[in-house]
Amino acid sequence: MSAHQTAALPRWIDVGLLPLWNLAIAMAVAGLVVLAIGQSPLQALTVLLQGALGNARGIGYTLYYTTSFIFTGLAVAVAFHGGLFNIGGEGQATLGGVGLGLLALSLGPVLPAVLLLPLLVLAAALFGMAWALVPAALQAWRGSHVVITTIMFNFMASSLNVYLLVNWLRPKGSMSVESVAFADSARMPALHEMAAKFGLELPSSPLNLSVLLALLACIFVHWFLWKSAAGYALRAVGSSPRAAHYAGIKPRWQIMIAMGLSGALAGLVAVNEISGVQGKLTLDFVAGAGFTGIAVALMGRNHPVGIVLASLLFGVLYQGGVEVSFELPGFSREMVVTAQGLIVLFAGAMATVSAPMFGRIYAALRHKEPAHG
Repeated sequence: MSAHQTAALPRWIDVGLLPLWNLAIAMAVAGLVVLAIGQSPLQALTVLLQGALGNARGIGYTLYYTTSFIFTGLAVAVAFHGGLFNIGGEGQATLGGVGLGLLALSLGPVLPAVLLLPLLVLAAALFGMAWALVPAALQAWRGSHVVITTIMFNFMASSLNVYLLVNWLRPKGSMSVESVAFADSARMPALHEMAAKFGLELPSSPLNLSVLLALLACIFVHWFLWKSAAGYALRAVGSSPRAAHYAGIKPRWQIMIAMGLSGALAGLVAVNEISGVQGKLTLDFVAGAGFTGIAVALMGRNHPVGIVLASLLFGVLYQGGVEVSFELPGFSREMVVTAQGLIVLFAGAMATVSAPMFGRIYAALRHKEPAHG
């Protein structure tokens, strides 16, 4: 089916029924793999859902993973609407952590949380933005493909983080490659701690106030892309750079805006991971969230609402997968990752494969409808 025919699908099929169908196929294939290794697919699914959603602690962990995936999914989506494929979320999140960590270590002992935490959020966003603007400028003015440069910058960011931790930020005499612990004022409050202040008892989990920041980011992205003139210009360049240029929009600057905002969103992963959970700068705090964001954006159709739902799905898979590897004998962590990869493949990378079938079914049903009047 052509791109035009796929676009003709009603929105309730394109963003509702089609993703659910892809998810069902992914779960079926993953179930066959589980069956092939001698395990019960139904038992594995039950343990996965119970571990992710069956109790308050599991829900807390699921939403903690979801928070990071929302940031990286939004980052990929904003760049995509600008006609760019930003796969540098890992590096941009890493640099966000470096910026947040340097500021937390320098100002943590002297500033109260009410002043420091907004500055840490700003630092994470600005460092992520700065790291994304270099590939953006190379694409805009030198023609370097942003996919290649962002891949390179992922490795460069990781190496820079290692260098800073080993040579400058690691405490003397420590064998652990991590910074000293942040002051309490640099820690994003956990939700169970906030609930305790109001007399509510919640089990401890890594879920923190960054989840509210993620939801605010969704609202901002929706407003920016579909309600603001700047977002319209960005989407116009993403749809047709030549037509946008003819209309007076400068594609080069829209590339900078798209990648800068994308990098800022990816950098906010550090707020959740470093300020909210680790409490110190560590080596691999991003843990693949940048790459997962690509699948999240694809499955969520690059829309904030879809990204929230897709992020929640992957949060369930991550948290429930851990429980499955613990609870089922012989079900290793590698098998869990394999099942997750199949879901990424069918529900993310192959999201439009089934669209022609739905297009034919929809066209056939419309053709059979009786004429009115």
